[in-house]
This record gives sequence, structure tokens and C-alpha cells, in this order.
Amino acid sequence: MIWTIERLGRKGDGVALSGTDKALAPLTLPGEVIEGEAADGRIAASRIVTPSPDRVRAPCPHYRACGGCSLMHGSESFLRDWKVGVVTQALRAQGLAAPVAGVHVSPPRSRRRAVLSGRRTKKGALLGFHARASDVIVDIADCMVLRPAILAALPLLRELVVAGGTRAGEMALTVTETGAGLDVAVTGGKPMDAALLPRLAALAERGDWARLTWAGPDQDGQSITRHPPVLGFGRARVVPPPGGFLQATPEGQAALLAAVRDITRGARSVLDLFAGCGTFSLPLAETAPVHAVEGLSAPLDALAAGARTASPPLHRITTEVRDLARRPLLPDELTHDAIVIDPPRAGAEAQARQIALSRAETLAWVSCDPVTFARDARILADQGLSISRIYVIDQFRWSPHVETVAEIRRR
Repeated sequence: MIWTIERLGRKGDGVALSGTDKALAPLTLPGEVIEGEAADGRIAASRIVTPSPDRVRAPCPHYRACGGCSLMHGSESFLRDWKVGVVTQALRAQGLAAPVAGVHVSPPRSRRRAVLSGRRTKKGALLGFHARASDVIVDIADCMVLRPAILAALPLLRELVVAGGTRAGEMALTVTETGAGLDVAVTGGKPMDAALLPRLAALAERGDWARLTWAGPDQDGQSITRHPPVLGFGRARVVPPPGGFLQATPEGQAALLAAVRDITRGARSVLDLFAGCGTFSLPLAETAPVHAVEGLSAPLDALAAGARTASPPLHRITTEVRDLARRPLLPDELTHDAIVIDPPRAGAEAQARQIALSRAETLAWVSCDPVTFARDARILADQGLSISRIYVIDQFRWSPHVETVAEIRRR
């Protein structure tokens, strides 16, 4: 059956049309003509009849099987324009528009944090990412997005899966490159016991890992710390909790921070919502007092410890543990000169409604989902807050994910 690719969907699959039939076709580009059979609305295996001029040869040998990347077959210029289009289209769907002030794309081999899947087998272990639309693990020998230090650790991480994995279950290995070495946090393995502990300690020593944290079934994480896994946020140094959130690439973090600094420049006080370990709070406290709010205590403890040891000293940082989805800050609590907000993928609808009712005038809104951001921006727009400019940040190269930083001001 012959199909024409009309456009790409939000997850990067081509939307294929044939007469009145419609299906999703992975690894295609707009304008291409393909041949294939659809099942359950998806063309799993297609043949390119007429390729797009934007089609390029994927540089990764695992690309056709691995689900870690889904857009490596598109040219640099196409992907850049497509991701900008994803953002502007999401805004347009809410009746909004904003000038794009800048676009950042992180370079290849720049991901310093990744969650790998592992499974023990008869012959050893599988370690890598899931196949496209599948639970099958694609065993990787190389990766075009991961930092060299993580790639070099793959053989030892496979040994870790063999030592602590079971053939019945899948393990998740969160691997982060820090200034002191790799920080590895594992879930889904065997229970930690007296026999397993020395094997894990020996692997951590061979790899010169900063920290290895193991959480077996119904067990809290137990850490083997050889060096504190330090991260730099401005002039502060932070040791995050095991598996804690971190921006995916150093270049992406720098681009996000530069946009946030620019938007909040001159503020005499800053409120940082969904503050995490201090990605924005700590650098912004170099010029103004900051109140940091986060739903979990462990990240805020790491933030506070980093603030205490910063040199030269920072402006005053206060912290508050608060579930902003269930208990958002109210208008009389939103009195700071500038608000920075970096919610999870689901957005911050409840908090947006309270900000809309407040007297807040300047916001730097960081988002990892253009659709939920546009929904929340519509709430703000209805009460006189508008987007002055927006930055598009692509940390997840060759994937459909895209992040934004928006400057929002009260009219």
C-alpha cells in the first residue's frame, strides 16, 4: 500500500495518508512516499519510495532498532525548524504567539545523565535502551548521545547487571557524570545482602565511580560513596541525592540558565518554584536573595548544603518543602520581584492559576512540554500576563523532546 507522509506527530512519527486511511509511520519525514501495511494504526516496517531532501544517513549502527533516538534520519536544519514549529504550534493552539529569541541544540555525545535498562541473560547481560515501541532491550556498544565517560563504563555496567540482576526482572541504571566520576543509581536488582555488597564495592572501585547506590526490592537505597559526586551550579558545589534530577547536558543547562538570568536581571528577590537541587536558585543567589520551593526534602537539603559552602558567599537562600500541585503558593505569597518556575512534564496548572491572580509581573517559565506550557500560559494570558519572547532548548538531540524558557510579563 502506498502512503504519503503529511507531517510528523508530536512523538516524531510520520502521519501517513492513503486515500481516507491514516496511520503512523516511524523513521519517515514529511513529503515522503512510502510503501507498507498498517496494523493497529501503525506502519511498523515501511519502504521509502520517494525520500525527502532532508533525509540523511543515521550515524548510529543501533538506530533502526534502538528507541533512544527517533529522528536521526532528519537533517540538522530540518530538526531545528521542526522543534521550533512544535513550540509555536502548541502556542497557536491556545491562541498565543511569541517571538523565538534563540535556539540551542546540544552537540552529539553530550548527555551526562541517562537511564539505561539492563537484564541478566544466560550468556551475560543486555544493557542499553528499549527497542522502538517495545519492552525488548537493545544491547548497545556505542551511542551518539552519551558522554564518553558513560560509554567507557558500559562493559563494567554490564558486569554490574550480571552481579546483581535476575533473569526475571529488568533493572534501571541511572548514570550521571559528575566532577568526581560517575554516579550510578540502580533499581530492580537483587536485594542487597552481605554477599552482594563486596561485589558491588569492587566494581565501583574498578570503575573509580564516585557513588554507587543500590535499591533492591522493598529496600531503601544503600550507597557506596568513594568520592562525593559533586555538580557545579554557578559557584556553588552540590552533591545531589542518588538518581536526582539533573539537566541532561551541560550545554543545555548553560543555555537554560543564560535565558533565566537574562529574564530575571535586576530582580531584588527571586522565587524559584520546583527548584530541585538548585540549578537556578544557586546561580541566581549570586546577585539576589532566593526562596526555593520543591516538593521533596532531599533535593532542598542538597541545595542548602551547596549554598552554605559557596565561595564567595551567596545572598540569602531560604527553602520550603511544598507539593505545588496540591498546595500551590497563593497570591499573597507571590510577592517577589521575579518568579522562576520549572515544573515537570505535566505542567503547573494549579500554580499558574494562583500566579494569574497575583500581582506577579516577571516570570521565567521553563518547560519540558510545549503543550502543557501553552495550556498554563493561556491561564496567565487571561489575567493580563503575556509572553514577551521564548527560547527553544534542544537537549535531547534526535528525539522529539524539546524544552523552552519563556519570558512572561504583566501587560
